[in-house]
Amino acid sequence: MRIAVLGTGMVGRAIAHRLSTLGHDVVIGTRDVEQTMARTEPDWLGNVPFAQWQPEHPTVRLVSFADAGAHGDVVVNATHGTVSLAALEAAGAANLAGKVLLDVALSLDLSEGMPPLLAVANTDSLGEQIQRAHPRARVVKSLNTMLADVMVDPARIPGHHNVFVAGDDDDAKATVRSLLSEIGWPDEAIVDLGGIRAARGTEMYARLLFEVSDALGTYDFNLAIVRK
Repeated sequence: MRIAVLGTGMVGRAIAHRLSTLGHDVVIGTRDVEQTMARTEPDWLGNVPFAQWQPEHPTVRLVSFADAGAHGDVVVNATHGTVSLAALEAAGAANLAGKVLLDVALSLDLSEGMPPLLAVANTDSLGEQIQRAHPRARVVKSLNTMLADVMVDPARIPGHHNVFVAGDDDDAKATVRSLLSEIGWPDEAIVDLGGIRAARGTEMYARLLFEVSDALGTYDFNLAIVRK
């Protein structure tokens, strides 16, 4: 499958690498290829510059947002949530029309430091904003309730734990479920929350995620739904 991942940060790199190892034709999209490749300093999380990462992942090509949008049968939004709408606009509405758009982003507001606030909450979600901005795309919210290492390697957390999907198109959710299964998520771990409006709940969990991480001193954990 041809997959485009928008965003060159930790999450975008992790997803692109994992899907590439599974045999998919993967590109990573960025606003300015030359500028991205010219960076020499680690990002704010300490991740190495993309130019240092790419030679170790030669099957993942770096292209513009527009070229990424045209390439992917599935497009993954792994940009910082506060710039996601601009990034998707650059990818091109015509390029996204009819495609599955897997949104894993969070609209984090770091203006007051950590833990971050959410720039969108309660009465709206980034997932819904993306669906409204691109009504012909088939938006599915998933994987945003954990950090990147767990997204792409659920086995690093022992035992049962869950991942959620939310979206208005059942066929699009089936495609995402299939990709999650390839990554290693058991079918029984995938919880369908219904329409894209449910993205409000999964996005607002972010505050608790960061609070728990601070308490435990690690991001190596995930939610597990235990039911009677």
